[in-house]
Amino acid sequence: MTDAALAPDRPTMLPRLYAGAAIVVLWELVVRGFAPSYVATPFGIAMALPRVLADATFLKATAITLGAVAEGLVIALAIGTVLGLLIGRSLVADRALRHYVNACYAVPMIVVLPLVSLWFGYTGAARLATIVFAASFSIAVNVADGARAVPRDYLEVAHSFRSSEGRALFEIVLPASMPYFLAGLRLAAGRALIAAVVAEFFTAIPGLGYFILYNSRVFRHNDAFVAVLLLGGFGVGFDALVNYATRRYLPWYRRADGDN
Repeated sequence: MTDAALAPDRPTMLPRLYAGAAIVVLWELVVRGFAPSYVATPFGIAMALPRVLADATFLKATAITLGAVAEGLVIALAIGTVLGLLIGRSLVADRALRHYVNACYAVPMIVVLPLVSLWFGYTGAARLATIVFAASFSIAVNVADGARAVPRDYLEVAHSFRSSEGRALFEIVLPASMPYFLAGLRLAAGRALIAAVVAEFFTAIPGLGYFILYNSRVFRHNDAFVAVLLLGGFGVGFDALVNYATRRYLPWYRRADGDN
């Protein structure tokens, strides 16, 4: 085996930087040449960034939205994992629940919002319910696939040593399903963030979604885009955190070379 084959793949950052710089320059030129003056530009966003980050209203909105997303994700993890394990390991539960879970996963969250707002009112509870609905089923679908994919040999060996069903579930099925669980967690985090912002748009309750909506309507698009960039940064940061936790605590789980 050659040294090149033994060396780890280290993708260079230069193509990403060049592509990002080209997008920023093109954005600036197009908006300056063809759009109204109030439309956000990279230069305008950079100028607005320090002011917005020091704004108490923005900081409070960020804390509210991210706190709701974190709370909803915890609830969704519990619900989705239990549902996924039931569907993946029980034939009766699979026949009874699988189609309903798949249907709920496919339903756009914007369709659910009018019903949720009727049940919970225009409050933070409606946002939390929307987050839980949006995130739970992506976890359930992936965990169910992972539970079904556990090699039968693993379970037969456990049964030959008289392992209980509960012990086999926690010591074999869950670890073997971890790659699917992580995929579901990534999807759930993105869907939860979208659900929180959409709920704030619809219900006009405090949060980053309402901050973006308000500043867009008063033609402060640069300020609104600071919040948009923060949401994007949160998504990238969460993905990086999951990658780090995978490498640190799940050394047996080998990710694809290109997934850096």
